[in-house]
Amino acid sequence: MGIFSKTCEYGLRAVFFIAQSSQENKRVGIKEIAESIHSPEAFLGKILQNLSRAGIIRSMKGPGGGFYLDSGDMSTPLSEVVKAIDGESLFVGCGMGLEFCSEQYPCPLHHEFKSIRNNLFEMLQKTTVGQFNDDLIKGKILLTKSHINPHKTGETPSK
Repeated sequence: MGIFSKTCEYGLRAVFFIAQSSQENKRVGIKEIAESIHSPEAFLGKILQNLSRAGIIRSMKGPGGGFYLDSGDMSTPLSEVVKAIDGESLFVGCGMGLEFCSEQYPCPLHHEFKSIRNNLFEMLQKTTVGQFNDDLIKGKILLTKSHINPHKTGETPSK
């Protein structure tokens, strides 16, 4: 279970994958991205279209085309990716999903959740799209479980 919507999870994974590929001077197609991050291709297509419209990722049509990021895009805060996909509700909404929840009319979780929500926003604001590229390329961090090599780590993949 994650804290992001499924749409946002796929979007973040796709942006990381595109950033990694861009650092290696590759443009990637939707099929390759979907297979690499284990996302339904049609669903991912809509997400990538939104991210492209929001200026988070770029695309080029035709031979040699695909999705990519330029060097300036690598400094985009992850909070902008989340906002482009899910809006600002994660950063301003009620932890229990109550519409009336506010400073004046707090829900039971309001004060604790507000602190967590603010910390999450701050972390995503300070973390950039390109920040993890070297570790992704070296295999130190992963986008999917299928990249785990139990023989290398001595661990068995968890379910």
